[in-house]
Amino acid sequence: MFLYTLDNKRYHTFNYFLKNKFGKKVFKVALDANFSCPNKSTGGCIFCSDGSKSNIVDNNKSLKEQFEEVKNVMLRKWPDSYYIAYLQANTNTYASVDKLKEIYEPLLKEDNVVGLSIATRPDCISDELLDYLEDINKRTFLTIELGLQSSYDETLEYINRGHTVKDFEDAVNKLKERNIFVVAHIINGLPNETKDMMINTAKFINNLKVDAVKIHMLHIIENTKLADIYKEKPFHVLSKDEYIDIVCEQLTYLDEKIVIERITGDPILEDLIEPRWLIKKFVLLNDIDKEMKKRNYYQGIRSK
Repeated sequence: MFLYTLDNKRYHTFNYFLKNKFGKKVFKVALDANFSCPNKSTGGCIFCSDGSKSNIVDNNKSLKEQFEEVKNVMLRKWPDSYYIAYLQANTNTYASVDKLKEIYEPLLKEDNVVGLSIATRPDCISDELLDYLEDINKRTFLTIELGLQSSYDETLEYINRGHTVKDFEDAVNKLKERNIFVVAHIINGLPNETKDMMINTAKFINNLKVDAVKIHMLHIIENTKLADIYKEKPFHVLSKDEYIDIVCEQLTYLDEKIVIERITGDPILEDLIEPRWLIKKFVLLNDIDKEMKKRNYYQGIRSK
């Protein structure tokens, strides 16, 4: 049995990590603080619709109202639990440090909040911000989520990420120097990428020694530049079997201590164009488990 799991997975589950760290059930509470994104001035990432907003929260409500709504839902099932406040939508460091303090600090004071997770970009990590993040990290469990998507600059340019692979690498190194937990986001199935390129992206983040990774399948959603491109000239979208194959291979190249926070995404179904197989998330997760077992793969290990 793989060491870093509570539910017979062959990869390091986020549930195991949190339970082992805090001793009880911990939830990430997705929040939308109405941040913007510096990349919007050049059109934004071609796959992005409205800043990757959560389909759970209502950003017309205050952060406290959002937090209470999600927490109350969780309490019905797990009354004795902890929470991580998760600033998810857009670029959650795209403001002055004084403004960020106004947003972050009240969240840290909420009952049973044991951590803060901040989704941002590698080009929005200033030295002043690093000093503040280092201070937060001494007071709570801080995680910084950085979108890489691909380790190939030509892909980043195509999808209009607005930063380079080197920018990502520099941001990770600066955060790790402050002992801050870093989560890398990668996307499988980006246009013009091969299986080998996607595996190389996994190898790249492994060599950077990130603490956790979120693996996503590219999904094409309405009202995006990517949707316009696809409708005009459809490109290859990974089949479910192709995605499973790539994820299983990627996991073997990730050190077993890297936490797998996500292994697929959650598109808003009414906006989803392709791939439709993403709708059945739990079927996909089970099929990944089955394929890992069939191949006798474990995270960081090809056979055991």
